[in-house]
Formats: sequence, C-alpha cells, structure tokens
Amino acid sequence: MTEQKNTQLAGMAFMGMIFFLFGFVTTFNITLADKFKAVFELSNFQAQLVNGAFFFTYFVLSFTAGGIIKKIGYKGGVILGLLLVAAGSFLFFPAAKALSFPFFLFAIFIMAGGVVFLQVAANPYVTALGPSETASGRLNLTQALNSIATYLAPIIAGVFVFKTAADAALSASEAARSVPGPFLVIGIIVLIIAFAVYMLRLPLISTQGVEKKSVWKYPHVTLGAVGIFCYVGAEVGTAAFLQRYFQTALNMAQSDAARMIALYWGGSMVGRFYGSFMLSNVRSARKYLYTVIVIALAFFVGWFVRSEITDGLIFAGIALLNYLAIQLGRGKAARSLAVFGIIAAALLVVVMSTSGSFTLWLGLAIGFFNSIMFPNIFTLGVEGLDKGELSMASGLINTLIVGGAVVPVLMGVMADTIGVRAAFILPIICYLYIVFYALVGSKKR
Repeated sequence: MTEQKNTQLAGMAFMGMIFFLFGFVTTFNITLADKFKAVFELSNFQAQLVNGAFFFTYFVLSFTAGGIIKKIGYKGGVILGLLLVAAGSFLFFPAAKALSFPFFLFAIFIMAGGVVFLQVAANPYVTALGPSETASGRLNLTQALNSIATYLAPIIAGVFVFKTAADAALSASEAARSVPGPFLVIGIIVLIIAFAVYMLRLPLISTQGVEKKSVWKYPHVTLGAVGIFCYVGAEVGTAAFLQRYFQTALNMAQSDAARMIALYWGGSMVGRFYGSFMLSNVRSARKYLYTVIVIALAFFVGWFVRSEITDGLIFAGIALLNYLAIQLGRGKAARSLAVFGIIAAALLVVVMSTSGSFTLWLGLAIGFFNSIMFPNIFTLGVEGLDKGELSMASGLINTLIVGGAVVPVLMGVMADTIGVRAAFILPIICYLYIVFYALVGSKKR
C-alpha cells in the first residue's frame, strides 16, 4: 500500500512539472499577440491569429493524439509532446531572421502541437492516479501549478520581450529579435526534461480497456467538450482584450498592461489552490489553515507585479471573496462550476458597461473565477468512463480547446468593427453555457 502511494506521489510530482511547463508556454504565446501587432502593424483580427495558430492545433491534433497515446502510452505521449515543444521553440530563430509573420505562426503551431500531446496525456493520467471522487481536487492542484507558470509568463514577457517606450524607436527587425531569446531557454529546458522523463520510472496507467467503444454515446462527454470550447475561448479572449482595454481606456503602456495581466492568471492560480483542497477529502481543520496560506499567497502575488502594498491588499481581498464563493459550491464540482460561471459573466457585464480605474480590478478578478472551470468541466466530462476510454475522451475534449482560437479571433473582428468593449459579449455567452453544463449538461445519461 505504501509503495502504491509513493508511486502515485511520484506520478503527481511529474504531472505537476508537466502542467507548469505547458502553462508557461501557452500563456507566453498568448501574451505575444500585442508584440506581433506592433512589429507587423496588424489589425486586432490579424493579431489574434497568434492565438488562432496556437489553439487551432488542438482541433487538428487532439483526437489523433488520443489515439496515438493509446498506443504508445502516457509516458511516450509526454516525451513526444516535449520534443515538439522544443522544435517549435527553436523555429522562432529563423522566423525572426526572415521577419516573417507566417513563419512565426508556423513555429507557434509546432510548439502548440507539443502542448496538445502534453494536455491529452496529462489530464487523464491525473484522474487515474487515485479515487475518482477526489479527481477534481487532484486536477485543481496540478492546474494550480499550471497557473503559477501562467502568472510568471506575462511578467517575464514584459521584461524580456516588450520594450516599453523604446518600442517606438526600434525597427521591425530589431523589435522581432527580442522575441526568440526566451524561446531558446524554453527549448533547452524542455529537452532536458524530455531526457529526464525518458530515464524516470513512473507509475504505469493502463491505456487498454473496452476496445472499439465510442465515447460519442455519452452526452456528458460531448457537452463537456463544448464546455471546454467555451471556457478556453472565454479565458483567452478575455485576457487578450483586457490587455488591449487597459492600454486604451486606462492609458497604460503596452508592457505595463502585459504585466498586469499576470494578475488575471495569478487569480486563476489562487482559485485552483482553493479547489485543490476544497474539492477533496482534506479535513476541515486543515482547509482553514490552507485558506490562510492561500490568502497570504494572494497578497504576495498582488504586491509582486508593481511592488505596491495596496495592490497586494486588494488582491488578497478578492481572494477572500473567491473563497466565500467556493463555499457556495459545497464541495460539489458541478455546483461550484455553476457559481463561478455566473460570477464571471456578471463581472464581464460590469466591465463592458462601466468605466474608471476600478474596472482594472473587476477585470482581473475574472481570473479567480476561471480557476476551477477546466478541471471541473474535464472531471465531469470523463466521469464514469472506463480507463480504456479516457484517452479518447480526453482527445475529444481537448480538441474543443480550439475555442481559444475561434473566440479571440471573432472578438478581434468585433473589436475592429464595433469596439473592444462590445467584443466582451462573446465570453459572456460562453460563461452562460458553462452554467448550463454545470446544472444540466453534466448529468450522466
């Protein structure tokens, strides 16, 4: 029993590292949309093709990746994903030399292909590493580690990629040269991790089960896939256009807006740490202790971006409200998902219909309520499936991560035609669908 527990802990530690990695890569690429907009003088629609190239890969590869992983195993799928991430990272160098936006999109596509394999392998692996009733808690924990990376990525991009006021004085080729540097570091680190994974002895999770059994007959799986489409589309689109909104409505510099978006992702991190113990079988006394620790973490996260005590206090206050909101879920994945979907939609309505500096914090607070959505939708979507069906269900669900390509691009079209604020209508609709899935669509039939 002890040996089994140790192997499960090893597996969770390994998964935490993988979730951190693809979280960093994903958010770093999302942040680059504004950089490419400035370098290549793109419209809002064209700039969102950066997100489009990244998330369209899920539509192209996810279901295929599920089939491949079923044959080569979760470990093999992770190694293949890491190698593709490294290859895409190194392609940024010839893209910058050629000063070609399509070449950059191709590099992003290859890198995203690796992230697809990591996603499709990692999520079912985590759900299978313990009891099904605590799967949501485990996924929230690994997603919290993912969110640490998504919090750090915009800060690093703001320092090493965006040039603040100096951007205007740089030529396009000079500005483009600031992009590949961080990707060289990413590529090297990813290759080292791939070698380590190859050498590690990890717990085996069977990819075999009931053969030729279609997951299409499960409505909660297909509706959950649509839920993932809406969640990723809303999360990515909101982040991208909040960054744009802060620049125009609040007169923030491009680099400052990119750094503040780190708090949007930091809110997701804090909320997922809540979810990791609130949606698990942790004892009540420990839950209170962990809550205090997470609120202290929120204060540090809020303070760190601009080194202002006021920011830390505001962010910790939002974290406390997030904790109170998760209490309404009563430890149930579906109920918690519905509560958070309603709050996220309401916050966006207020942001798009009001003005003033306080909209900065209302917009950033949405990240807190995105937090548990992916792990809860995924857990509800694969609930009750045979282990042999997990990889194919994960492939189907992850295919609909293409929402991160479709929704931001459509928001770009709306922003170009009727304004940035009006574009927030699309993520509001997405959040309302998530509420429907939580209350109705997730019921097993």
